[in-house]
Amino acid sequence: MSPHSSLEWHPASWQQCPAAQQPNYPDAERLQDALQQLQTLPPLVTSWEVNGLKQQIARAQAGEGFVLQGGDCAESFADCRPEIIANRLKVLLQMSLVLVHGMRQRVVRIGRFAGQYAKPRSADLETRDGVSLPSYRGDLVNAPEFTAATRMPDPQRLLEGHARSAMTINFVRGLIDGGFADLHHPEYWDLDWVQHSPLAVEYQQMVDTLGDSVRFMETLAGQPIGDFSRVDFYTSHEALLLWYEQAHTRQVPRAPGWYNLSTHFPWIGMRTAEIGGAHVEYCRGIRNPIGVKVGAGMSVDWVSDLCRILNPDNEPGRMTLIHRMGAGKIADALPPLIEAVRNAGHRVLWMCDPMHGNTVSTPNGFKTRPFDEIQSEVEQSFAIHKACGSRLGGVHLELTGEDVTECTGGARNLSHADLERAYRSTVDPRLNYEQALELAMKMARVAG
Repeated sequence: MSPHSSLEWHPASWQQCPAAQQPNYPDAERLQDALQQLQTLPPLVTSWEVNGLKQQIARAQAGEGFVLQGGDCAESFADCRPEIIANRLKVLLQMSLVLVHGMRQRVVRIGRFAGQYAKPRSADLETRDGVSLPSYRGDLVNAPEFTAATRMPDPQRLLEGHARSAMTINFVRGLIDGGFADLHHPEYWDLDWVQHSPLAVEYQQMVDTLGDSVRFMETLAGQPIGDFSRVDFYTSHEALLLWYEQAHTRQVPRAPGWYNLSTHFPWIGMRTAEIGGAHVEYCRGIRNPIGVKVGAGMSVDWVSDLCRILNPDNEPGRMTLIHRMGAGKIADALPPLIEAVRNAGHRVLWMCDPMHGNTVSTPNGFKTRPFDEIQSEVEQSFAIHKACGSRLGGVHLELTGEDVTECTGGARNLSHADLERAYRSTVDPRLNYEQALELAMKMARVAG
C-alpha cells in the first residue's frame, strides 16, 4: 500500500509528511502573513496553458515531439533584467531551431525560469572561518552574502519572488506575441557572438535552410502560416519550497481538481523524491504535468512507485522522468529503469539531464562541468533508449544566454584557468550560449 493512500489530498496535506529541504523561518507569524498575501495575488500562469503543455508532452511521449527545457540553475532577483531575459530566450530559440532542423519534428520549449529562485543544499549550515550561518537556499529564501542578516530566511522574499516571476513571464510573453520568435526572422535571435563563433557558418546554413522551408510551405499554402510567426513557450521550476507552492495552488472555474499556477511544469528533485515525503505528497494532487529527477542510486521499485503514486490513472502527458546519472554511470544504471517502467506499463516521457551527474571541483576551488562529459551523457542516452526499445524525448539543461565561463571545454576549449574570467553562478555551473548551441548541434546530428 502506498504511504500516501491513507491521506486525503488537499494543498496542505504535505504538512503531514516529512518535508526535506525546507528553510527554518524564525517568525511563523510573518510567514503566514506573506502566504496569505500570496494566496490573494493573481496567478502567474493559467490552467488552459497548463493543460496545453500536458497535451504537448503527451504528443512527445508518442514520438511526435521533443522537449527542450533549459535555463538558470538558480535565478537571482538581480538578473530580472530585460537583456538577460531576452538573451536566455534567444539561446533557447536558437537551440530549438537547430533541433527542429536536425530532428525534423516539433520542439516543445520549456524555460527553466520565472520561478527557479529556490535551490536544495547539502547542509543546513555553511561554515566559514569558524562562523556557521544558514546555507544560501536561493533568492526566494535568503541572500548569498555571508552575514547573519542576509542569510536569515525572510518570508518577504516569497512575495518578491512572485513579483519577479510575473515580470519575467510578462516580458517573455510580450516578446513572443510581438514577433520575437517569428520563424520568418530567426536573425532576430542572434547574439553578438554568432559572427565570430567557430559554429557561425554551420548555424547560418541552418537559418537559411529553415527560412527557405518556411517560404516554400507558405507558397504551397498560398497564405502565411500562423504557426511560423510565433511559438508556444512554457515555464518550469523545481517545486522545492512547499509553502510557496501551496500558496499558488488554486481551483479554477469549469475545471476539476487543483492547479499549481506558479508555473506550467513543476518538477521534484532527486533529493526530495522520497516515497512518503512531502514533495511527492504535494505533487500527486495537482493537475500540472510533473517531472521527477531520477539518479543512478534509485532502485527500479522506487521509480516505479513514483510513477504509480504521481500518475495513478496513467494519464498521457502527466509524467516525465528526467534521468541524471553521470556519463560514467548511465550505461549500467539507466537500462533497468527503462525496462521496469515499460514492463509496468507506465506512460512517461524520458528526458536527460546531463548536468547534475557530471559536476566536479577544480584545484582552484570552482565547481564545473566538463562539456565532453555532458555531451557523452546525452549521446549515450539516445543510444541506450534506442537499444532498449525506448525513446529519449527531451533534455533538461542548466544554461544561460550570457558569455560566462563556468563549464570547461566546448568549441573554445575553456580550461580551469578560464573559469576565473567570468564565473557568475551563485550555485551550479551553466553552459554558456555557445556551449548550449554546440550541444544542440551535436544532439541534432545524433538524433537526426
